[in-house]
Amino acid sequence: MKKRRRLKKSIINLFTIICLIVMIFSSYKILIWYLDSKKTEKIVKKFDEPTLVKDNENVEIIPQAVKIEEKNPYWDYIKMNLIDVDFKELKKINSDVVGWLQVSGTNINYPFVQTNNNSFYLDHSLEKGKNSAGWVFLDYRNNINNLNKNTIIYAHNRVDKIMFGTLENILKSDWINNKNNYVVKMSTENENTLWQIFSVYNTKKTSDYLKIDFNSDDKYTEFLDMLIKRSQYNFNTEINKDDKILTLSTCHKNDERTVMHAKLIKIQKK
Repeated sequence: MKKRRRLKKSIINLFTIICLIVMIFSSYKILIWYLDSKKTEKIVKKFDEPTLVKDNENVEIIPQAVKIEEKNPYWDYIKMNLIDVDFKELKKINSDVVGWLQVSGTNINYPFVQTNNNSFYLDHSLEKGKNSAGWVFLDYRNNINNLNKNTIIYAHNRVDKIMFGTLENILKSDWINNKNNYVVKMSTENENTLWQIFSVYNTKKTSDYLKIDFNSDDKYTEFLDMLIKRSQYNFNTEINKDDKILTLSTCHKNDERTVMHAKLIKIQKK
């Protein structure tokens, strides 16, 4: 009887110790997460917001393959001001900075970086210090100075809404009901660009939407058709083999991704 009591007490003590270890470890992880978010907020305050610039003689409206109706919001989009950024100051913080991204209807308004892999900035900040929040980064395969068919940018989905924590807004009715949200603005050292969104969705973890270049126009057209069919909202936006697209991707749960695609509609050379 005493042995049973001692055994029961030992089991309870062991269980208590395990629970305490789990609680301490969880508390530590939460503390690190919180401190990393605060560090990121401090970094963000170090750089200036982009400035709006009006169209000039260097602006090119990308030709459309089909006639677009006058009531289509496309005509409002191409009148929008572009954004411009002083990259000299940003590169003093990090020479890996290659552009700035701004997504309407979200908190996404950050410089983005690029290095020789897609892993470093998953756990490093703009200042290259270890940070679980990571940073917004361009796929290492992309050429920011000569855009590929598909330009891809990644960042973490954070519950504190930094990085791509508000990209999930694109699937909410209040975001979708405002057509002014259907644009993305980007600035690089060589050009400022405007992109029109044509597909938004959640998908199981896959790499089929992360192709950069294509062997033929037919392969690219098939790819674009897949993206349009996958969209959870019909944007009624025409897209064809001559279009260049921008892809934003972030985690949604452990095995899913939230994804947005937009096509280039206006470009201003610097």
